[in-house]
Amino acid sequence: MPKGVRVPTYDRTKLTPGIVHIGLGNFHRAHQAWYLHRLMDQGLAHNWAIIGAGVRAPDAAQRDRLLAQDCLNTLIELDPSGMSAEITGSMIGFVPVEPDNAALIEQMADPAIRIVALTVTEGGYFTRPDGSFDADHPDIQHDAANPSAPRTAFGAMIAALRQRRDAGTGPFTGQSCDNLQGNGAILRQTVVSLARLSDPELADWIDNTCTFPNSMVDCIVPATGLKELELVRDSFGIADTAPVTHENFRQWVIEDNFCAGRPDWDKAGATFSDRVHDYELMKLRILNAGHQLLANAGELLSVGTISGCMDHRAIRAFFNKVERTEIQPQVAAVPGMTPEGYIDLIEQRFSNPEIVDTTRRVAFDGSSRHSGFLHPMIHERLGSGDDIEGLALAEALWARMCQGTREDGSEIAPNDPNWDALMVAAVAAKRDPKAWIAQAQFYGDLAQNDRFAKSFAGWMKHIESEGVEATLIGYAG
Repeated sequence: MPKGVRVPTYDRTKLTPGIVHIGLGNFHRAHQAWYLHRLMDQGLAHNWAIIGAGVRAPDAAQRDRLLAQDCLNTLIELDPSGMSAEITGSMIGFVPVEPDNAALIEQMADPAIRIVALTVTEGGYFTRPDGSFDADHPDIQHDAANPSAPRTAFGAMIAALRQRRDAGTGPFTGQSCDNLQGNGAILRQTVVSLARLSDPELADWIDNTCTFPNSMVDCIVPATGLKELELVRDSFGIADTAPVTHENFRQWVIEDNFCAGRPDWDKAGATFSDRVHDYELMKLRILNAGHQLLANAGELLSVGTISGCMDHRAIRAFFNKVERTEIQPQVAAVPGMTPEGYIDLIEQRFSNPEIVDTTRRVAFDGSSRHSGFLHPMIHERLGSGDDIEGLALAEALWARMCQGTREDGSEIAPNDPNWDALMVAAVAAKRDPKAWIAQAQFYGDLAQNDRFAKSFAGWMKHIESEGVEATLIGYAG
C-alpha cells in the first residue's frame, strides 16, 4: 500500500467467523465492519469476523468483486480539511447467493455464528403502513409454504434457527442495522411472525430465546460510481473494484441485549445504552427526514447533490425552517446533545462538498422513507394541534417529484420500488390532490384528516401555479 494508507495490523489468517451480515452495501462496510476492524486492530474480537451474505441476484456481483480481493475494502474519508484512506479486513468470506439460500442457511446454522446482522433497507421488513406484519406479501407466502427453501433473509434465518434448535446448539442474536425506529423490535416481529405461519412451536422458541437489540446507526456513505473508482485508483494508487467513500463522522448506539455474546464495540467508539429510542428518534427525524426535505426539492430544481442543496438559498431556507419549527419540537435531548445542537451538526455535515451524495440516491425509495420518517411526525403534530405546513409541503414536493419531470422539463428516471403506482397517483393529483394522499399503503388514514388534506392540496396548487422555488421562498420567508 502507498505510504499513509492505514492497513490492518492483525493477522487475517487467524480470524474466525462470528457474524453473518446480510446486505453488504457501502453503509455496512463503512460502519459496522469498520468498528469491528478497529477492535481487531486492538488485538480483540478475532473470533468475530464477518461472513457476507445476500439474498438478491445483484448481491452475486458484489460477492464476486469482494472475493476477488480477499474481502478487503478501501474506505476513503472525505473531509474539507483533507482526505485519507484505510484498508479494512474484518470480513473474511461471502456465502454463495442462491435462490433457495441453502448456503446461507448452512452458514447461519454453524454454532460459531452468534450474530446475524442485516442492512436490507428500511422498506425490506415486510411491514404495512401501520407497522404490522404483512403476511400477504408474495415472498412471505412463498416462505411460509416452503420453509426449507426460502426467498427472504428472514425465511433463511428461521430455517437456520430450526436446525440450531433441533441440534441443541442454541439461538443467535438478530441485529438490524437499518434506519428504522425500533429496528430490533421490527426484526423480531418479522422473523417470529413469519415462523408462526409454518411452525408455531419454532416461533415461540425464537421469541423466547433469540434477542433482537435495537440500535441507531449514522454515517453518510455515498454510492460508489466512476468518480469513486477513479479516486481510489488515481489518488491512492489502490486497485479496488468496490471502494467506499464516507464522511468524517460515525455513530452507533446499541441496546446491550445479545443472547450469544458480542464484540466489545464500545472499545472502538460505539455506545451501549438503554436510551436507544431517544438517539434513534433524534437521528431519524432530524437527519433522515431532513434528507427527504432536501432531496425531493433538489431533484425538482436539478440540484445534483445534498451539499448543492445546502448551497441553494431557497432549499436551505425551507430545510432550516421545517427542521427548527416542526421537527425539533418532536425530538428529546440525549446525553451530550440537544436537538438544536444536532440540527447544527447535521447542517455542517450536509454542507460538506467533499461528500458527493446525490439527491437521486437520497430520494430513492421515498415510499418507505416518507412513511417511516415524516408521516409519524405529521400524525403527532396533528394530534397535538401543532402546525404541519412545512411537513405538508414536503409531501407535496415528493408528489410533484413523482410526476417524473423536473422544473426544467428533464425526465426523472424511476427511483422507487413503487414508481409506476406513485407516478399514476402523482399525475392524478394535478387535478385532484387527494388522489396522492389517498394511497393508504403509504399514508394510512392521513387523507381523512381535513387539516392535513387542505394544507397538502394548497401546496400542490401553489407548486403547480408558482413553481417549486417560489413556493419554497414563500414558505420560508
